[in-house]
Amino acid sequence: MSYQALYRVWRPQRFDEVIGQSLITQTLKNAIKTHQTSHAYLFAGPRGTGKTSMAKIFAKAVNCPNQKDGEPCNDCEICKAITQGTLNDVIEIDAASNNGVEEIRDIRDKVKYAPTEAEFKIYIIDEVHMLSTGAFNALLKTLEEPPANVIFVLATTEPHKIPATIISRTQRFDFKQIQAKDSLDRMTYILNEKHVTYDEEALKVIAKASEGGMRDALSILDQAISFGDDTVTLDNALLVTGSVRKKLLVQYLDQVADNDTQQALVTIQDVLADGKDPERFTEDLVNLTRDLLLYQQSPELVAEIELDQVDDQFKTLATKLSPQRLYDMIDALNDIQQQMRFTTHEDVYLEVLTVKLAGIRGQQPVASQPAVSATPTDQDVITQLQREVQSLQQTVSALQQQPAGTAPAAVQPQAPAQSKPAHRAGTFHINLEKIYPILGSATRTALSDLQSNWPELIQYFDSPRKRAMMKIAKPVAASDRGAVIAFDDSFIVERADDDNSFKDDIENALDRETGHVPDIVFVPTGEWPTIRKNYLKQHKVHPEGEPEDDSSAAVETQETQSEDQQPENDQMVSEAQQVFGEDISDIIEVKQD
Repeated sequence: MSYQALYRVWRPQRFDEVIGQSLITQTLKNAIKTHQTSHAYLFAGPRGTGKTSMAKIFAKAVNCPNQKDGEPCNDCEICKAITQGTLNDVIEIDAASNNGVEEIRDIRDKVKYAPTEAEFKIYIIDEVHMLSTGAFNALLKTLEEPPANVIFVLATTEPHKIPATIISRTQRFDFKQIQAKDSLDRMTYILNEKHVTYDEEALKVIAKASEGGMRDALSILDQAISFGDDTVTLDNALLVTGSVRKKLLVQYLDQVADNDTQQALVTIQDVLADGKDPERFTEDLVNLTRDLLLYQQSPELVAEIELDQVDDQFKTLATKLSPQRLYDMIDALNDIQQQMRFTTHEDVYLEVLTVKLAGIRGQQPVASQPAVSATPTDQDVITQLQREVQSLQQTVSALQQQPAGTAPAAVQPQAPAQSKPAHRAGTFHINLEKIYPILGSATRTALSDLQSNWPELIQYFDSPRKRAMMKIAKPVAASDRGAVIAFDDSFIVERADDDNSFKDDIENALDRETGHVPDIVFVPTGEWPTIRKNYLKQHKVHPEGEPEDDSSAAVETQETQSEDQQPENDQMVSEAQQVFGEDISDIIEVKQD
């Protein structure tokens, strides 16, 4: 038989073998023992945490004639057939490649047939969030009231993309990331069973590199075994994962903390010469600075996270760097990580990062930090506040000295003019060159369609910040070519316009929802009436009352004239109302020569 990957060979076959999900396994075992299984389950969680494996174990347990305490026997014909994937009554469907309405209708038609061998027919739909809206609608009624001998198990890594009507018809179980210690114990057990020699420090590196996924951990371990010829060493694990030795990372941060830029640059060159991944190096630095920050507050927590890899050099560095300087370092590392994604000269960014980190001046080190300290900037703020308080005291004194019944004299505060913050509204530059072409081909139908689909677009956004921005956004004009989106605050408009990923997410959502990708332009709500009014003024009207381009009828108007200001018998106004709608922004008299 050909070689199989470790994660396939050592896939859990019993609930007790599933790593790190004890709450879920105990709940399912109890439900099976007491015959209280539901008709539909939703397994949600990060990749490689056991969702599909749990679904197959559940399918075996509910159908096993010899199950004991909710566990399958794995010896009967049904258990063996499910393990090998040959039982017709357990159907696995990949929703990523079978996401259409026809596939779900086929399930709906066949679900009414009784199982041929097992007691229950089990449908396991993996990556269910990939189903289209029509497919979800086709699944809805069947999922709510399936036949008595049918059970649905839905698995997904992105539950927020599943309609609430689907989730409400299932029992939801959220799988959590597997702790590094649990991954370490599982890998140790597997290597002992395979009689493979290993270095425990190497397994710790792999466990942390897997980022909470057991499948990822076993895949990296498989690579390390192959690279080391059935031996897992620390050097091999570092090479396979692209990680850097913890000692070298601490040495680099120690040089940065001492502002020794020259030696830190030499360390960077050594890292690059060893073929380490620059992005992985910056990620390891982020984790190390986080550990230093946490160690200053809770040493026991860091010892658990780092699997007891805390040495004296680490402890010394933790006392050398202040919390504020660690905050600044993490910010700088995050900025560099974002920039490195779009460059082929990552070594240059690492050198720039080194100079920047060495130049960061935080507060005093933790060991010698005084109880109260103020930076020059803080001192300026304090001085300014003292002046304002003194000015207010003088004002109060002057008011108290006024005779009763007399109007108080106006007392001007002594605060300097430059202390007033500049209002941020209006600072955003509105690009009329992009807006006017959209208005030129805008239609009311396109705007109405976009406004009706807007709540549906929000479900495609993963980030809570972006979803919140979508909820306060309002489409005000739309065409086949583009759409104008308004925000109440100019600052939010500027943030949205600078965030290219936010625009990309809107365009992707529109592509999936409507089938085309329009150009998106953002405007402040307060500026939109002026933009609209200027556009309508520039749009000439013929004497017959017909506009040169009737597509501008979609430009939504928010200001209306009162009835006593509108000519009642003006034929031109009546015809314009038919084109632009009842709301009229302004009436312009067109004089004929």
